[in-house]
Amino acid sequence: MTNATTNPTNTSKAPAGKDRRLGKGLAALLGEPMDDIVPPGETNNAPKPGVQSLELPIDSVEANPFQPRREFNPDEIASLAESIKNHQQLQPILVRIVDGRYQLISGERRLRATIHAGLKTIRAEVREADDRLVAELAIIENLQRKDLNAIEKAMSFKRYIDEHKCKQDDLARRLSIDRSTIANLMRLLELPQPIVEMVTSGELTAGHARALLPIGEVEVQVATAKKILEEGWSVRKTETGVAELLRAEEDSDTGLKVTNVSRQKRKPVPPHIEAMQQEMRMVFGTKVEIKASARSRGKITIHFSDAEEFERIRGLLGGVNRPQLRVAG
Repeated sequence: MTNATTNPTNTSKAPAGKDRRLGKGLAALLGEPMDDIVPPGETNNAPKPGVQSLELPIDSVEANPFQPRREFNPDEIASLAESIKNHQQLQPILVRIVDGRYQLISGERRLRATIHAGLKTIRAEVREADDRLVAELAIIENLQRKDLNAIEKAMSFKRYIDEHKCKQDDLARRLSIDRSTIANLMRLLELPQPIVEMVTSGELTAGHARALLPIGEVEVQVATAKKILEEGWSVRKTETGVAELLRAEEDSDTGLKVTNVSRQKRKPVPPHIEAMQQEMRMVFGTKVEIKASARSRGKITIHFSDAEEFERIRGLLGGVNRPQLRVAG
């Protein structure tokens, strides 16, 4: 490997005692560039203090293993490549040294565009960063890009939580984002694979997919998703359709025969109650009913289909540390 370091060592561990947070610039997160970099062509072994960036051979830079993006728009890459050829590289990529190799921290689009442009080297800055920080940077960098699909974001959250054995609250705090953003995206991974693929391909939006979560049956979810595509439903129309489907399911569960006449006689749900029901259905991913009296009293009924769904809902209600209960049935 012909790179520009003198006896590089693994710096994947961050200095102890530094509790870094996102929501800031990369420089604030990663600190100053390393000063012990020897520019290409230097033959002596002495570090060159003050050198902040260098030209790296393209083939000496390894991909970021924590990159959540799986698809890159080829037209965007081609456009950026043309810009780099005409105006040079305006901003260096960031890399770290892992096992004597340069590993990308951020700037994959620039790296891909440089390769597309046929250039042999790329300007880079070397920083210190551990695996956890690199994973966080990859997530936050992609969250700020609108073209990263919801499933890729959700999978990056799940991978981080699984690898670092933390909770959604911990990740939200480290990324300086709302926990509900993480929770809502990760719920999409509970959908059947055909619907996940529809969101990944852009056929369905995340809003459409979230509206399908309260439906308990996989077959009904997939059939409804296909109907959304065939009839061009809006997210609002999807939410209304799912609500009607859940009401019909409720009538079926109670043994009531629903006719047009009985629908007309049934007392309509006030708009504000319906809105709250829909909001709670999105949160819990299951059927929720709210019954209120004129005295502002009432009850909330949250439905579940099996013991596993019961435990999931109980966790959302804040009971994750309580002993498991036996569910009758």
